[in-house]
Amino acid sequence: MREEKFRRVFGALMLFVGIGIGVAAGVGSYTFVYARGFSYISDNPMTCANCHVMQGHYDAFLKSSHSAVASCNDCHTPEGFFSKHFVKAINGWNHAVAFTTGDFHEPIQIKPFNRAITEESCRKCHSDFVHNIDITYPDGQRISCIRCHDSVGHMR
Repeated sequence: MREEKFRRVFGALMLFVGIGIGVAAGVGSYTFVYARGFSYISDNPMTCANCHVMQGHYDAFLKSSHSAVASCNDCHTPEGFFSKHFVKAINGWNHAVAFTTGDFHEPIQIKPFNRAITEESCRKCHSDFVHNIDITYPDGQRISCIRCHDSVGHMR
């Protein structure tokens, strides 16, 4: 009797493991084959246009002054291999959920987390003259590059 119960529990466990592996393989195949997941590891700006909601941003980027000197990752990810790919993974997950559920603003808008990364990228690349105007307000907020220059990388 005990052996029979063990077989049923073990069989059920193996069924759940099999389903889990199948789901993981299906999601992985979808992500890396159909959705071209490996392309997101690169620095190629065309990758950003894999999603139709980004096509306008990509087209505007190509017309901007930054397209000759930067890629999307230069402005939208932090420095360093691990930091860059960690942020890309977070954003990939968030974008996948948003686009799958349809729960996103159109046109797509930058969130505070990514806005802060972009702000720091502006300061890094333009540090030679930004330091002259870099002030902190009494409430602790810094002057924002993006507030006034919000369309520099993506001309409207």
